[in-house]
Amino acid sequence: MTTKRELLQAEGEGWNELHGLIDSLTPQQIEVPGYYSDWSAKDLEAHIGAWQAEAVQIFEQLRYDTYRKADLDVDAMNQKFYEANHDLPVSVVHAEAWAARIRFMTVFNELNEVTHIAEEWFVESGPEHYAEHLPRFHEWVQALLGGAG
Repeated sequence: MTTKRELLQAEGEGWNELHGLIDSLTPQQIEVPGYYSDWSAKDLEAHIGAWQAEAVQIFEQLRYDTYRKADLDVDAMNQKFYEANHDLPVSVVHAEAWAARIRFMTVFNELNEVTHIAEEWFVESGPEHYAEHLPRFHEWVQALLGGAG
């Protein structure tokens, strides 16, 4: 098991890399589809935030000993998150993503014990999730910036 400090450091590095790329785009570029299928950078940011909000629910269940493992239809949840956020303005998606991340980090930090389930949700909703999306996102941002970067 990785230490909480190592987990938090990996999350911070991934978040900073992701948001460094987002911050390099104009508000108009953030909404251009093509990152993945019809997804824009805004849709990616909303996707990350939605999964972190989902993880917060799991952390709270673990904290209060109400967690019950459930099968997740990840594709259906991704579609639900996309549909819920796609038409929102960039400013709202950005604020919600930051709020989700703050809550994600706060509630994780408040856990008395980082169980296997808590670590799995933290890593999959944070560092591994960033790592999954960053290679393609780097390419997309470079394309939007005209090959610069």
